[in-house]
Amino acid sequence: MIFPKGRAFLFPISSSFFSTLRKQDLVSSVRGPGGGYLLGRQDSEIVVAEIIDAVSESLDTTKCQGKGDCQVGEMCLTHHLWEDLSAQIHKFLSNISLADLVSKREVEQIARNQHERMSTEQEVEDHPQGGLERIAASSL
Repeated sequence: MIFPKGRAFLFPISSSFFSTLRKQDLVSSVRGPGGGYLLGRQDSEIVVAEIIDAVSESLDTTKCQGKGDCQVGEMCLTHHLWEDLSAQIHKFLSNISLADLVSKREVEQIARNQHERMSTEQEVEDHPQGGLERIAASSL
């Protein structure tokens, strides 16, 4: 998988996730050897809220999913408070670009750790007997 400016995705992402992003023109696919996905725009132009919206993830914090029927079919006293919080979360994520997110050292380290852990797990799956020996020897 390809990321702008030579950055690679170091964490597992399902192809259905990318398919959904492709439909929203957030990524495009590259076929053939070394293929993968490219961002549809610069990473600084894509905000986290767009990605969440594209994959239909809800940022709704209300108990009733925004219907206003959580108190015996009626709106509860705090409905507008939770609805406003949902809007604030969306606004907050609309101000964080993909570039902002991946440039944080903690995020890069977490992604690297997850990639290493998944590589180790894959090695064990691929080579159940000798894999552990090679992994142990390589970590010395």
